[in-house]
Amino acid sequence: MTYEVYLDTIATLNAWAHAYYVLDNPIASDEEYDVLYHRALAFEQENPERIAPDSPSLRVGGEVLEGFEKALHLSPMWSMEDVFSEEEFLAWIGRVKKTKEQFSFYCEPKFDGASLNLVYEDGVLAKAITRGNGNEGENVTQSVKTIRSIPLRIPHLGTIEIRGEVVIPLEDFEGMNAARAKAGEALFANPRNAAAGSLRQLDTAVTAGRKLVFYPWGIGVNTLQEAKLSQKMEKIYTFGFLRPPKALSTQSTQAVMALYHELCAYDSPMMMDGMVVKIDEISLQEELGYTVKNPRWMVAFKFPALEKTTRVLSVDLQVGRTGVVTPVANVEPVMLAGVKVERATLHNFDEIQRKDLRVGDAVILIRSGDVIPKITKVLAERRSGELSPILRPTQCPECGSELLDEGALIKCQNLSCAARVVGAIIHFASKKCLNIDGLGERIVMQLFEMGKINTVGDLYTLTPQDLEGLEGFKAKKITNLLDAIEASKGAPLERFIAGLGMEHIGEVAAKKLAYAFGEAFLEANHDALLVLEGFGEEMAQSVLEFARVNREKVAGLLAHVAPKIPEKTQIIPSYFTGKTVVVTGSMRMPRESIKALLEAHGAKVSGSVSKKTDVVIFGEDAGSKLDKAITLGVETMPETTLHELISQSHAS
Repeated sequence: MTYEVYLDTIATLNAWAHAYYVLDNPIASDEEYDVLYHRALAFEQENPERIAPDSPSLRVGGEVLEGFEKALHLSPMWSMEDVFSEEEFLAWIGRVKKTKEQFSFYCEPKFDGASLNLVYEDGVLAKAITRGNGNEGENVTQSVKTIRSIPLRIPHLGTIEIRGEVVIPLEDFEGMNAARAKAGEALFANPRNAAAGSLRQLDTAVTAGRKLVFYPWGIGVNTLQEAKLSQKMEKIYTFGFLRPPKALSTQSTQAVMALYHELCAYDSPMMMDGMVVKIDEISLQEELGYTVKNPRWMVAFKFPALEKTTRVLSVDLQVGRTGVVTPVANVEPVMLAGVKVERATLHNFDEIQRKDLRVGDAVILIRSGDVIPKITKVLAERRSGELSPILRPTQCPECGSELLDEGALIKCQNLSCAARVVGAIIHFASKKCLNIDGLGERIVMQLFEMGKINTVGDLYTLTPQDLEGLEGFKAKKITNLLDAIEASKGAPLERFIAGLGMEHIGEVAAKKLAYAFGEAFLEANHDALLVLEGFGEEMAQSVLEFARVNREKVAGLLAHVAPKIPEKTQIIPSYFTGKTVVVTGSMRMPRESIKALLEAHGAKVSGSVSKKTDVVIFGEDAGSKLDKAITLGVETMPETTLHELISQSHAS
């Protein structure tokens, strides 16, 4: 077999596999496939250096990995805002209409699986990355190559990120669990956990043996020219990907609601927990932008919550790392959406009083998607005998100190309270923050109880002698833990800030603080905080209050960790330096690239037009923002003028 014949054979095998796995319309028998496959395999065994990157032999698995490396997404994988009712959905539409009155929706089922980002370089699958924290995940490329519905090669040059969901059909999930039960192995809790666990198998042969399916739902970095997301996704499907059922592009809100109700009743072969609704026009997506957590141009319209009746057995009090005492109900176990539920949040004591909830009450419990199970109704008519009232606590259940009762919130003010200290250290050491490998909840609790650590800063003064003799701590474990703590030094400042656990300040907000203020983030005043994109009054007050109480402690922790300060790009003087600029309409360059270009040349890029706006740069289909700029007398210019002025600044 010549190399040219081999490549033709690979193309034929892939076409047959696509018809079988994606189109569900076989065009060759199993015997024909096997004969041709073994011919190609014989060539590869004789010429291992010439194996095609899309060869079916790469899907078999068998490679055993030592572990998974971290990998950065080329563009963020955002989470979505959830809406649970028609009223909430219509409220979201109302917010969009403040920017543009007429637009289209793009809707598709929301499969409940493991999110995955596929990076293709010049048509070849270069990398597959789990969602992780949205900016960084794990490189699971070798495992993903075993998934038959993911093309190893696509007809597209350049770089493109294709995002989607890895799921296991319910029928296959039940078969997997039946086989595991027969073998005496632990059962998977639900298809989503099984899918996520299958992706992270170090033995790729195990992944290959699982019935994983990939449905694309979006794209990240790309050079596709289509003006609508639905058009871009149509292009993606032509690359050889599965097309999700029931997708819809429409301008009608009524049509969206009709599809939602249809999906609620749809007998899906995959686990599905809602419908994703996105604005179809790419230019409007860019104009709407993002909050610190979610895109403003999409929501997950969740299915109605599942309900079960159960009984409250007792109530536990949990103290969080901010000191808030949260009541949690222990209930008679019930199954909801394939998950065994034994506990439910009670939110706060005002809620308990409003519902007149008592220990022993029959209650209605709901669970929707990933939302923590909660009690929605007390069935008072079923009461019999004496029931125990749930009293507001006056002393901390962890440290015994007097609690501060603020009505809805009851707080422990003792900064040395074990629950607060342990919770703060666990959060600081977590993967999304300082990522101190091996420092889990059990070890933190052990070190705290033995008096080895009382604050986060104590981690950085631990010595081998401190750990010797502790249960489970052998020489290698001591070395590994101290090495992991040492390795956390010099971590990015945004991870350090996120690790402090300020209320309302997550990963995205922490990054904005780091880039805006550097190590002086706790010195920022109220006005400076509100200027940050996505920051509101509540977030600003949270930072200010945290700074007031913890400024000295954070200074000491900064000295220990010495986090890496993000470099500020040197401003290139230009026509736009010091000016507030708004970009609107469809541009030739990606909107984020234009924003970065303007900021590098000294501009402040805003999302709305006002009297303070200096320049509005417009592209095709520019709408209300351009009209408002003309009305206010704000300078306007097309995208071509932007590039001309930038070129002049480099020439001068």
